[in-house]
Amino acid sequence: MATTDLQTSEFEQRTMRKLTWKLMPLLCACFMAAFLDRVNVGFAKEQMMKDLEFSTQVYGLGAGIFFIGYFLFEVPSNLIMERVGARMWIARIMIVWAFISGAMLFVKSVTVFYVLRFFLGAAEAGFFPGVIFYLTFWFPKQYRSRTVALFMSAAVFSGVIGNPMSGALLELDGIMGWHGWQWLFFIEALPSLLLGIVVLAVLPNGPAQAKWLTQEEKDFVINKISAEGKDTEKHESVLKAFADPRVLLLSAIYFLSIVGAYGLDFFMPTLIKGAFGGSNTQVGFLAAVPPLLALVAMNLWGRSSDRRQERKFHVAAAIAWAGTGLMLASLPVPPVVALIALAFAVAGRWSAIAPFWGLSTAFLSGRAAAGAIALINSIGNLGGFAGPYLMGWLKDTTGDYVIGLRVLAGLMFVSAALALTIKIKREQPAVVQAAAAE
Repeated sequence: MATTDLQTSEFEQRTMRKLTWKLMPLLCACFMAAFLDRVNVGFAKEQMMKDLEFSTQVYGLGAGIFFIGYFLFEVPSNLIMERVGARMWIARIMIVWAFISGAMLFVKSVTVFYVLRFFLGAAEAGFFPGVIFYLTFWFPKQYRSRTVALFMSAAVFSGVIGNPMSGALLELDGIMGWHGWQWLFFIEALPSLLLGIVVLAVLPNGPAQAKWLTQEEKDFVINKISAEGKDTEKHESVLKAFADPRVLLLSAIYFLSIVGAYGLDFFMPTLIKGAFGGSNTQVGFLAAVPPLLALVAMNLWGRSSDRRQERKFHVAAAIAWAGTGLMLASLPVPPVVALIALAFAVAGRWSAIAPFWGLSTAFLSGRAAAGAIALINSIGNLGGFAGPYLMGWLKDTTGDYVIGLRVLAGLMFVSAALALTIKIKREQPAVVQAAAAE
């Protein structure tokens, strides 16, 4: 390779590292806060059900109804962000959801529980697909899976930190007349509020507004992304992108995998407590083990996908191993084996997401991409409604979680099989692209 090509490669790598260090810590912190506020109801479950006399089915519906609000407002939110800019819109999302999440401490009835969970979903709608779309302004295709994996690591890491913290907060039960679950909702809403203010102050809308980039770096990023945009397939309108069979297939794949993912997420503390017993704090620390494994697995898997420039089989394999973990966890195995099985399921559930979004951004760009990403995410996240409700209903119907776990596993296997059928032009590995350029 010529010296100029080598210098260009070094410049590109240096620029990508700079983008990663400048953007990803804040975005990851925001997602940690978002995911903590979304799933902390899983830790509040046992105390809330006892104090408020909720059934498992009521809890499952309340946990899942978040995703109805999420579904209804997802596409409009992402299209608005595409018009008004990421900084203001992401900040607005975070500040509003912080207040609603904190308001969960006032739940006294089933109706209030359902209403607040619905509006929490409506408030958070647009955050995840907005960030996925935002990352396409900065990172070329060959960096997407590893960047998305890094971003998704924040949600997983929220479990590593948040699970022990949530368990400890429940031990504040009775202080100042509040239940432990009320302290949990109040304290865990504060990071989202503070981070929303930080986003409003410092997040650039795109490379052109980034004061920490040199002009040469700005030109490189803008030109690189622009050139890739010319190579993507064009849709004349957002509605035509919605009708693309691949968008609909990706929506179905994501829906089925998310049924399993959130059916597990919202019930994992309960499953661990049932297997091991112990205090809320002990359960919190045990619940940190699966996301800790997932952190390692998903980043290695995202890098593997980028290195091979292959998405489809990486998606299918990860979803299949999540289903295998759920199936193993449903068997009468020792508690330690059950915990390993849950860790296996969590690792697969998260490892699939980075290459999945690499697939969806490979054939769309511009406003069509903003709408299609939001559509895929909103339809997929309806699985977040179906999964917890299904688990709660099956538990009340059968008396345990065995059938629920096996149903979730089966849906994961169907999702993996569908992933193998999608037809998207495979990207050339970076080595091949460089050789072609020469």
